[in-house]
Amino acid sequence: MMEGESDDPEGSQSFDQHSANFKRMTQYWMDKSTIHVVPRWCLFAFLLLMFFLRIYLIQGYFIVAYGLGIFLLNNFIAFLSPLEDPTDNGPGLPSTESEGKEYRPFTRRLPEFKFWMACTRGTITSIFMTFFSVFDIPVFWPILLMYFFVLFFMTMKRQILHMYKHKYVPISWGKSKYKDAGVENNMFGGGMSKSR
Repeated sequence: MMEGESDDPEGSQSFDQHSANFKRMTQYWMDKSTIHVVPRWCLFAFLLLMFFLRIYLIQGYFIVAYGLGIFLLNNFIAFLSPLEDPTDNGPGLPSTESEGKEYRPFTRRLPEFKFWMACTRGTITSIFMTFFSVFDIPVFWPILLMYFFVLFFMTMKRQILHMYKHKYVPISWGKSKYKDAGVENNMFGGGMSKSR
């Protein structure tokens, strides 16, 4: 065997190496997409629209749609819930005014990126399931739809009461911005004077 040659022919890699390369490439693009919140959710909305369009055109797979709805509802509740439930024993939200002065940011049980990832994977899986007739179980879809709405309203009512009781808001729109923040308006001008 000549020097520099390997036992493995050039260009042929094992399955494990291909799998590792694919995972590395996928993780790279997932990491790059974390800051692009709106395009990611637009992709999810597009996939969900395609799923419901397929359900409408086929007029079947209603049990798959119901399962996806329950899955998305569970993820949404986890997204709205705090990481540490105040009803559990242990450290919780402040109970006195002196404890309340310390700033504690809201930490979600399911972070936004993982919420998006789970919803997108669930929708892609549901679309994939509509290509197999074994998942097309005949059901009376209005009953499923009514049951889903009842379940949705009961679950959201309980979650909203929980938020009200423990005084937390799971949705924030970023850091507050104040007019003229950091601008010195005295006679010496300072470092960030408007006169510059």
